[in-house]
Amino acid sequence: MRGKIARLEEALDCSFVTEEHAAVLAMMLATIDYYTAQIEELTEKIAVLCQPYEHQIAQLDAVPGTGVTTAQDIIAEIGADMTVFPTAAHLVSWAKWCPQVAQSGGKRKGAGATGRGNRYVGAALGEAAISAARTQTFPGAKYRRLVKRMPKKKALVATGNSLLAIYHALLSDPQAAYTDLGTDYYERRASIRRQARNHLRGLQRLGYKVTIEPIDPATGELEASAS
Repeated sequence: MRGKIARLEEALDCSFVTEEHAAVLAMMLATIDYYTAQIEELTEKIAVLCQPYEHQIAQLDAVPGTGVTTAQDIIAEIGADMTVFPTAAHLVSWAKWCPQVAQSGGKRKGAGATGRGNRYVGAALGEAAISAARTQTFPGAKYRRLVKRMPKKKALVATGNSLLAIYHALLSDPQAAYTDLGTDYYERRASIRRQARNHLRGLQRLGYKVTIEPIDPATGELEASAS
């Protein structure tokens, strides 16, 4: 409405606005002030309740698309103790954020058809996914990559799924901090795979049979998925 302030002033500066109209407008403004005060009071109470979780909230706040309010919502619903969810997949399954559900004749079918999950987690993830999709970060790049081959809603669900997995990893380790993989992550990974494939073929041409296992460049140890 800010772009229409001049038009609103022009509309109100006329004989059609009577004292009765002004009285109703004053009542509306008083109602807005009342609810604004209520929101501020509630926000202060939430801040007090969140004091024991300031570190976890800061961890999640660093994730693209996730603000303080979203972090508070997520922790309020799933807690800060991730031992109740052994893996990120368990958390995603509990939240039912990525079920393959089809509807036919008003009935839900497929995996996850028995429930819709936690609606508050779903709402928070939805907002975070939409915000992350607009950023020049790894989650944003993932969304733009997925939306090329699937509907926008499914791409947002997949992005929210990734965000939930990131939340699980951060809350599982108090020392963990979010590090963005970058918008060129997929391109870099494809380049590495292409180089590895070319080297493998070169060795095969020399008469060698080679088995490739990914390692962590920082430690030189086999990655968890490969062990």
